[in-house]
Amino acid sequence: MSGDTEHSNSNTPPVDRLSELWRRINQHKIVQWSLAYIAVAYALQQGLVLMGGAFDWPAAVLRASMLLLILGLPVIVTLAWYHGERASRNFSAAELTIISLLLVIGAAVFYAFVQPSGQVATDQAPPAQQSGVVAARSASLSPAGVSIAVLPFANVSADPEQEFFSDGITDEVSGALAKIPDLRVVGRTSAFQYKTRNTDLRAIGQALSATHLIEGSVRKAGDRVRITVQLILADSGLQLWSENYDRELTDIFAIQEDIARAIAGSLNMQLGLRPGENLVNNRGLDPEAYQEFLRAKPLVRSRRVGVPQGIKILEPLVARHPDYAPAWAMLAQAYALTPTYHRESVEVLKKYVDEYLPKAETAARRAIQLDPDLADGYWELGRVQARRGKYLLAEELYSKGLSLDQNYASGLGQYSNLLAVLGRLKEALAMKQQLLALEPYVPGYRTDMAELMWLNGQEAEAIERFQQQGNGGDLLNLVRIYAARGQFNEAADLLLEIPKRARDVPPEFVIEPARLLRMAPVAVTSPQNLADLGPASFIYLYVGAPERTLAWHEQAAEAGYFAIAGTEDAFLWHPSYAPVRRNERFKAYIRKSGYVEYWRAKGWPEFCRPTTGDDFECN
Repeated sequence: MSGDTEHSNSNTPPVDRLSELWRRINQHKIVQWSLAYIAVAYALQQGLVLMGGAFDWPAAVLRASMLLLILGLPVIVTLAWYHGERASRNFSAAELTIISLLLVIGAAVFYAFVQPSGQVATDQAPPAQQSGVVAARSASLSPAGVSIAVLPFANVSADPEQEFFSDGITDEVSGALAKIPDLRVVGRTSAFQYKTRNTDLRAIGQALSATHLIEGSVRKAGDRVRITVQLILADSGLQLWSENYDRELTDIFAIQEDIARAIAGSLNMQLGLRPGENLVNNRGLDPEAYQEFLRAKPLVRSRRVGVPQGIKILEPLVARHPDYAPAWAMLAQAYALTPTYHRESVEVLKKYVDEYLPKAETAARRAIQLDPDLADGYWELGRVQARRGKYLLAEELYSKGLSLDQNYASGLGQYSNLLAVLGRLKEALAMKQQLLALEPYVPGYRTDMAELMWLNGQEAEAIERFQQQGNGGDLLNLVRIYAARGQFNEAADLLLEIPKRARDVPPEFVIEPARLLRMAPVAVTSPQNLADLGPASFIYLYVGAPERTLAWHEQAAEAGYFAIAGTEDAFLWHPSYAPVRRNERFKAYIRKSGYVEYWRAKGWPEFCRPTTGDDFECN
């Protein structure tokens, strides 16, 4: 009988053991202790999430708290096993050993996943159990991969004439966000492509390569303004944050600062500011003057027609408010651009250079003096020095501007063009690619990019880009490429199409260049009597008068206006210009333009090298 009992106990089914384990779990109240702990931990974590959003705590705080709460569960289970059945306050050696081991293991796990750092971690996956806004935010906010597009704020004011104000606020918020380190902000012009389009947000995000979008509206009535802003996850359309700002118009700078900081907090981005520093500076401007500034910005950006109108607004503005640095920087830009639109003759260009470049330098220096952290001042002073042929100083100023604002598209455009005209074509192409990542839809930047691709030997890709755009400047570039390939009749036919695409190009402009192209490659009999072809002077390369190709470039240099817009001088480095680079006239132009001085300090381009004494040669 006893033998049978012993045999039966040695073969107890597993289910009995599981039943015994479950009985012991119930007896020690492990489930009750665990559920109570989970409830308290969940409440604590939700409270921390709310406080973190309100006080812009970094994501590391929430990760650390969640990990600590998770690691606390095994400790609670251990305590329940020893104390759940009775209210014993004595700790056994086994209990202390287990808890100590759990604390050691927990500390190791905590150190592995939440190492001390002043930066927001970028490589942690979000907990699978998170949902809603918290999950979307955790899944998308790796700072190294965050890019944002500020879409045009809608004007919901009763007065449609207030459109400039809503556009200006959009621009100002975008500029404030651009100051945040590690945050890539899509350029204003490309974002404004969607001003009147009813496009799906996910499609916009894909087109602009933006992970996040900002939408908003502006209502201005009298002395009050109401701005509504929302931050949206581009790939899902999920709203991560929104806020309404209903304040006096005098608080407009504070509103912009609050918006930028709230967005940075929602994205878990470090502001990178010094104590007491703000993203939006220069607040000492009354609402009326600020609105005038916002009116002037799009005028100056519109270039040829708008620049004089912008000057008429900005000059009295800085006279009334001499301490407002952004207005001085914008006025410097308008002054520096003015000579570009007066190239009728050397005399006319020189008149405008002598009048406006000193004004531009004074305005840019004033902007830097008032706000040494305003990148625009350095970019505009760099533009002035480049126009004067002082390339070393221009590059130094451009580098300073880039260190303060790496998202300033206009500055990147200037810098890349300067590198191109100095013969640093590969570096110029790389910077232009960086620019197009910010501003993919600006026609001028796209044209510059195609030109640099051609200069770097990517001819097929350049032709495709020029054909896609097809404006007057792009057609002239296609004429240049076809002529270099010896397709002279095709080039002439395309040249005659330009007046149909560009309203500011009269038909008579293309008649003589087309005639000469149809003669090529036959040399003309009297090259000294050839007409001035302006930007089409490259045609002289193919009719036996390569030295005449320099005339268009020399006119600007004679007037003291160097490194002119776009990549005009950069074309001198294309293989088709080899006959030009062999003559003394070319060397005289290069010396006068300041290139040799720059090369001796920074290094020679692949096309040129020093020879004996102060001489040099370009192959």
